[in-house]
Amino acid sequence: MPAIDLETLVLHTGSHVSGSAEICVMEAVALIAGEQWSDSPACVSPTIATFLRRWNDDLSDGDRQILKPLIPLLVGTNTGQLDEEKRGWLLTDWMVREYLPAWLRTANLHSQADAVASLLPILSIAAWEDGKETVLLAKKDAAAAWDAAWDAAWDAAWDAAMAAAMAAAWDAAMAAARDAAMDAAWDAAWDAARDAARAAAWYAAWVAAGDAAWAAARKRLRPTVRQLQKSALRLLDRMIAVGKTKRVRKVA
Repeated sequence: MPAIDLETLVLHTGSHVSGSAEICVMEAVALIAGEQWSDSPACVSPTIATFLRRWNDDLSDGDRQILKPLIPLLVGTNTGQLDEEKRGWLLTDWMVREYLPAWLRTANLHSQADAVASLLPILSIAAWEDGKETVLLAKKDAAAAWDAAWDAAWDAAWDAAMAAAMAAAWDAAMAAARDAAMDAAWDAAWDAARDAARAAAWYAAWVAAGDAAWAAARKRLRPTVRQLQKSALRLLDRMIAVGKTKRVRKVA
């Protein structure tokens, strides 16, 4: 495995040509795995790779560097379709019970957040069916809060806040979960989280008010973004752990 200095490595947004001075997280994995230069190395779980390609690009230049410790851990995670299904459900569970409640709380919808967060793990169709009504109720309340926000016309604050929300891996999670075919659970959780994040943006701007609302909304939402970044890293640890015994046996 070629050496790579994670201390001095700087990850960049986008994909790059071989020999470029810039590199993204997945290209770095291909490099240390000895594969042809690519942002889709064959040795990496497709679900994890999809997640990380999008998250790499959504993070700010500074925040993107939190992905560097993952690089050597990703080699060999492509362990088969059954493991991909497990990873897809782990991702869906994260979306429902961690990502969604974080935005609900930020939107001041605390009881809805508590109800969703207290669901049993969403790791199968049956588990989703058991928890679906709770998520759909949260979705309804988040949509109502967003409707109120829209009527209040906090458009500028919403645009600013969404730039911060993207750093929480919103698009990354959406792409990876859909690739893992967890559409039913995903759609409801995604819609609810979207409306909750919108309502949170309005709530932040409403609290700030005045000419500084735009900057203040970003600042107020930053703790949620930070929280979800850490949460997403823990999710990746869980997805990487899937199939670990297979990788150990192969090396042995």
